[in-house]
Amino acid sequence: MTDTTLASAAERRKLVRDGLNRRHAGERLFRAFGIIAICLALGFVALLFTDVLRKGIPAFTQSNIHLEVSFDPELIKVEPAPVRVAGQSDADFRSARLAWERQVAMLNWNNVIEAALRKAAPADLEIDSRQLLTVVETDARHRVRQLFVENPDLLGKTAEVDLLASANADNWVKGNINRDLGDTQQQLPPAARSLIDTFEANGIITQGFAWSLFTNVDSRSAPASAGLLGALMGTFWMMLIVIVLAVPLGVGSAIYLEEFAPKSRLTDLIEVNINNLAAVPSIVFGLLGAAVFINWFRLPLSAPLAGGLVLTLMTLPTIIIATRAALKGVSPALRQAALGMGASKTQMVFHHVLPVTFPSILTATIIGVAQAMGETAPLLLIGMNAFVAAVPATPIEQATALPVQIYLWQGNENRNFFEPRTSAAIMVLLAFMITLNAIAIFLRSRLEKRA
Repeated sequence: MTDTTLASAAERRKLVRDGLNRRHAGERLFRAFGIIAICLALGFVALLFTDVLRKGIPAFTQSNIHLEVSFDPELIKVEPAPVRVAGQSDADFRSARLAWERQVAMLNWNNVIEAALRKAAPADLEIDSRQLLTVVETDARHRVRQLFVENPDLLGKTAEVDLLASANADNWVKGNINRDLGDTQQQLPPAARSLIDTFEANGIITQGFAWSLFTNVDSRSAPASAGLLGALMGTFWMMLIVIVLAVPLGVGSAIYLEEFAPKSRLTDLIEVNINNLAAVPSIVFGLLGAAVFINWFRLPLSAPLAGGLVLTLMTLPTIIIATRAALKGVSPALRQAALGMGASKTQMVFHHVLPVTFPSILTATIIGVAQAMGETAPLLLIGMNAFVAAVPATPIEQATALPVQIYLWQGNENRNFFEPRTSAAIMVLLAFMITLNAIAIFLRSRLEKRA
């Protein structure tokens, strides 16, 4: 072998090594970019969750005022509660009871609360009635009145009552208000701020879990008692409608298009339109719902029924596309084996093909429902941003939804109080969505193991 041949072989080996080194370097670079991208994505998600948790966790605690309320007959000038006498009908007793409750409602219960606050306040504190009542929430009088209505024997007695502190008082206790600002920039007068500090030092004001966040509806007159119960029930009714309508319609449509429909231009057109609908912005579905369900079918404005129908239209393309993809993934051998054993096409689909695709269909369905739960834009267009201070008992009653409630609270003028509550509502919504996705993963793994 000549020197020229050896040199040529060495050059080829060097070229091969250089090529391998370049490919390995490119592979390492690609892996590094992938790791960096994943780390950035996880970092942004962690930043989002950290910010929401940092702002939202304080909203799960709320300031409560522990007072000894005296039901003084001098302040509560009302006749004794009616007692049923022998021979009195139910209607007459209810009429007498309602008349007595109307008398009770006409009393000035703020005087009872004011007396309790002055009893707990330092004797040398000079504060007028209006400033004093800014410490408690405005609906405190309703709570005290309801206690008396439920137990008229409290007249002339003293009872320990826990009342919600006002939103401004809660902000002051939690430090959401800059205490260095001047009196003209503070939301509470100096005497009220001094009283709150005294109550906090004496243990009269304490922090407790904000049950009102889950047990009360939204409120404009009493912000501290505003809750998510109405929005949660509205969301429940809408998701129930989506599950009842979108799942059978979506799965049934996918089965027909994939297994039974003849291949033609019409089915191709339908398939293209379904794929296009999956990419349509959600606000377009809101416009469609407002035009069809509200203006044409005359469904109640701001009702979960209308919202559920709009979200059903949004969810259908996702379920249809995912179900068809799952059906396409089934091996043709399974179909041929079932048909070869004498099964009809319907039996082949429902007894052999569909059970194999249950995990994928179930996952797509739950993810589609979770996505619909977080939609806001279409619900705003059908009027579900209206203020509704009631819990909807049926899908045709006016209601709001959890994402819309977040939108409303985010725009509230009392930013110091409602910004944490907005983050807390976001945490509740994320908890529901994460739970639904976790259920989808769990059920999919269980069904795949059985399959």
